[in-house]
Amino acid sequence: MIANPREIWVYLAASPLLHLTLTLVAYLIGDYLYHKSGEKAVVNPVLIAIVILVTVLLATGASYATYFEGAQFVHFLLGPATVALAAPLYRQFERVRHSAPALLVSLVVGSVTAILSATLITWALGAPANVIASIAPKSATTPIAMGIAEQIGGLPSLTAVLVILTGILGAMFGTTVLTWVGVRDPAAQGFAIGLTSHGIGTARALQVSELAGAFSALAMGLNGLATSLLAPLLVHWLQTWLWGTSR
Repeated sequence: MIANPREIWVYLAASPLLHLTLTLVAYLIGDYLYHKSGEKAVVNPVLIAIVILVTVLLATGASYATYFEGAQFVHFLLGPATVALAAPLYRQFERVRHSAPALLVSLVVGSVTAILSATLITWALGAPANVIASIAPKSATTPIAMGIAEQIGGLPSLTAVLVILTGILGAMFGTTVLTWVGVRDPAAQGFAIGLTSHGIGTARALQVSELAGAFSALAMGLNGLATSLLAPLLVHWLQTWLWGTSR
């Protein structure tokens, strides 16, 4: 017979469905609060779910490896969800085709700016070389960013945290900031958010409109490619010419 709450938790934790259920419940709570707030971007359901899950894991002493073993089905669904982003993009194909030259310029400028601004600010604050390399690809989607960080001497685990933080901040404040600076076209807003805030930002763009979501999905994919090409070159150049390889 189970005698106390701690033993009950140990018993439940043996089931792989526990952490999957916790993940879904945490997100549903976040989504409920998001809708109750009047769908304000700052009440981000992903952030709320992360806070809830981290709190539960810390309180119960469960390791991330144990959590992931049970919740990996959600991770598996990221693949089909990413592929599904092609649907709104296909429906907006003509708009994308006519905007191709502007999108190409925006991609290059945006990707270079995201890499340089992050690395230069981090360097100015006195961060070591491996931290600088970790933050350089933070605007690419997580698997790509972690691979780039490992290649250029960064810490993939730190990069993953920075990527998620970047996405959440972009989803919370991206559309507001863009509106303040006069960027009001949904396609332009979506492309900017997807370029800087990858999948989490794209989820927010889809809530704004299908047009914004389509351009955000396009930017997310293209920036993954651009960052994988530009980040190693730019970081190597900065290390060589600005602060030297010794840092």
